Amino acid sequence: MNLSNIKPAVGATSNSKRIGRGPGSGKGGTSTRGHKGAKSRSGYSRKIGFEGGQMPLQRRLPKFGFKNINRVEYKAINLRDLTALAEAKNLTKIGLQELREAGFASKKQLIKILGVGEINRPLEVEANAFSATAQQAIEAAGGKTNKV
Repeated sequence: MNLSNIKPAVGATSNSKRIGRGPGSGKGGTSTRGHKGAKSRSGYSRKIGFEGGQMPLQRRLPKFGFKNINRVEYKAINLRDLTALAEAKNLTKIGLQELREAGFASKKQLIKILGVGEINRPLEVEANAFSATAQQAIEAAGGKTNKV
């Protein structure tokens, strides 16, 4: 066996339809496009969402909602996560850097501390925002909150 006698498997290839090559081919005349209309013309391309002249779905449905351009998106971190991190790494001060290194947030994300869970040791916590319950819980445990 060599490269000169390699062939594709039987039935793997087929000749392409030769369209528009005279009436004897059986595919001449209209070249399988039917008679008249936009689809029979050269250069035809259907618009995205076109439904044959019926009112398209994106125009039948009503508009609603809006995007608030002033929205500030925070990555939420709970007190129980702070407690677990402080116990695992034996920390007394948890800042943005420690939270990012622990994988809680990426470099560009703003961090907000929420009050789910309990805190049982005094921690100095640094974040972009705090919920009222989280701030009270941290200060009640003898810690400090520092907004950055």
